[in-house]
Amino acid sequence: MRRGDLDDLALFAAIARARSFTRAGAELGLSPSALSHAMRQLEARLGVRLLARTTRSVAPTAAGERLLAALGPALDAVEGGIAALADWRDAPSGTLRLTTFSYAARTILGPRLPQFLVDHPDIAVEVVVDDRLVDLVAGGFDAGIRLGESVELDMVTVPVGPPLRTVVVATPGYFAARPAPATPADLRDHVCVNYRLVGGGGLLPWEFERDGQALRVKVGGQLIVNDERLAAGAVRAGAGLGYMMEDDVAEDIAAGRLVQVLDAWCAPFDGCRLYYPSRQAAPALRALIEAFRWPRPAG
Repeated sequence: MRRGDLDDLALFAAIARARSFTRAGAELGLSPSALSHAMRQLEARLGVRLLARTTRSVAPTAAGERLLAALGPALDAVEGGIAALADWRDAPSGTLRLTTFSYAARTILGPRLPQFLVDHPDIAVEVVVDDRLVDLVAGGFDAGIRLGESVELDMVTVPVGPPLRTVVVATPGYFAARPAPATPADLRDHVCVNYRLVGGGGLLPWEFERDGQALRVKVGGQLIVNDERLAAGAVRAGAGLGYMMEDDVAEDIAAGRLVQVLDAWCAPFDGCRLYYPSRQAAPALRALIEAFRWPRPAG
């Protein structure tokens, strides 16, 4: 094997996993044309086509899939060995790629990530905010932050926030024209602001629980959005009932700007968790975990 083949095999694995010359190039710091040229040379030397290319996509061929399956463990072992070298340095370093959703980006990362970066100048962090659940490995992410109930069971998880609760609220003016719902079933007679899930395309069900009885209610209304800020603005303007995070509307409720209903049916649930696919976390990820772990250390 030529010395350059090892480098080209690593490039091939990155392209095959990303299924894009552009995305792989951004990750590797190389141009798509340079990657394409390297792959043509590698395929010519091996005498087999590894990637199927179209104008819109790149995917490994059957031969490429077989090669990727063989390369994967070896490349992961090399990356793990390189990451382990950070244990010999005075401070953790490297780049972390995180995936999360908008609420966690706003309430978990927004307040705490800047100080983490100040405390760890040798660590770079890339955050991709996407309300859809993504595959960490396929997406090239080191870790993610999601609600605990959304995390796959085979992931290592660490709590990074307190338990949460969703509540049902509307303005006093809204209730001036109609009676407040006494049970979740009464929501059928109300105008509700719906939230559409970006990934699956369905509407977010309103979930309730009381005395061990769990309910998932589909509500109707005039407005459907996929942005939490737009939904909150509509509710605060009196356009209908909203299903919102309690901490987002606590001040509005205390000030009387919003009225909470169905309180007995709104049970707390597991909060945000940081998750990752291996217990052998790189030093940079371990530093992030310790900085974000909940409950936070005293002092």
